[in-house]
Amino acid sequence: MRIGELVRRTGATHRALRYYEEQGLLRPSRRPSGYREYVEEDVATVGRIHVLLAAGLGTAAIAEVLPCMAEERAEHASACAELQSALQDERKRIRSAIDDLTSALAMLDTVIASPHHLRRPQLRIMARPVAGNLAARRGPTPVSPAGTDRSATRGSGGRTNGGPAVTGPSLT
Repeated sequence: MRIGELVRRTGATHRALRYYEEQGLLRPSRRPSGYREYVEEDVATVGRIHVLLAAGLGTAAIAEVLPCMAEERAEHASACAELQSALQDERKRIRSAIDDLTSALAMLDTVIASPHHLRRPQLRIMARPVAGNLAARRGPTPVSPAGTDRSATRGSGGRTNGGPAVTGPSLT
């Protein structure tokens, strides 16, 4: 089958299938025209790849595990035996992730079943002073020193009325 048929049957994208081939996860043959030719077993292989990717395995780990899952397991038995320890560790990691997700799911179920948890907390609104009262509490507005107009420098990066930037003493 050609790549379009494998895309249709597996839900993978063309790009993903080409990437799996680059990573050594799929090994399609080539037609004389250069088109990739996939076999029926590749449908199952792509399904396994998707499951392992969803479980958090990287493509390098998947490349080591796939031969242990294939129909021709007998010829890869020694390599699969060497992977046992790593596979047990990966299984523990996945089990832990499942347990964490199960706990999170239970919490969400509790919140959903008890809609009173979804109410927003009541905010205490404190009386705010009106603008006139606020100004009266602050006292008089400070006066700029020596008659300088500080309003001209606000937001101008230290320049006054479009002139050059005003800088302090040099630190060098």
